[in-house]
Amino acid sequence: MLVTIIILVVVVVLIFMAIGVYNRLVALRQASNQAFADIDVQLKQRHDLIPNLVETVKGYATHERGTLEAVIAARNSAMAATSVNDKVQAENALSGALRGLFALSEAYPDLKASANFAALQSELSDVENKLAAARRFFNNAVGEFNAAIQQFPAVLFAGALGFQPREFFDLGEARPALETAPAVKF
Repeated sequence: MLVTIIILVVVVVLIFMAIGVYNRLVALRQASNQAFADIDVQLKQRHDLIPNLVETVKGYATHERGTLEAVIAARNSAMAATSVNDKVQAENALSGALRGLFALSEAYPDLKASANFAALQSELSDVENKLAAARRFFNNAVGEFNAAIQQFPAVLFAGALGFQPREFFDLGEARPALETAPAVKF
């Protein structure tokens, strides 16, 4: 009788422990999902600015069609990306295309002096700063989630409950260039 009660208590404790671990992992997964959604919001703002920027540049640098088309193609690829890795690669390509677009402003003094171009460049710089902060928040949430599924006792349940490690929003070799906000020069 005593053995049965002890076994029952141990089973109940294990069930409550499993429920606690599961709930914690769900909360951490949700936090990383929310952090990724925050990145998506910033990326959408960035993507929405690009057509205005391209149109402004078109007015001053009409024969720079290749650069403008590269920016538009990179934006479309970035908007179509779905996975974390696809988004990272597409956003890196878009950032490179935008750097090329901003380099054009050096060759066109009228464009550089345009109030509309300066305002768009400033707004893009602000979005880039917010995007960098959102990436850091996402990577922190992913780090907490990944650590939680690898810690005892969660490691005993995580795999069986479908919790898999998540990927960081890593910029790789392009990190130094991408985390520097675009320079706004007047």
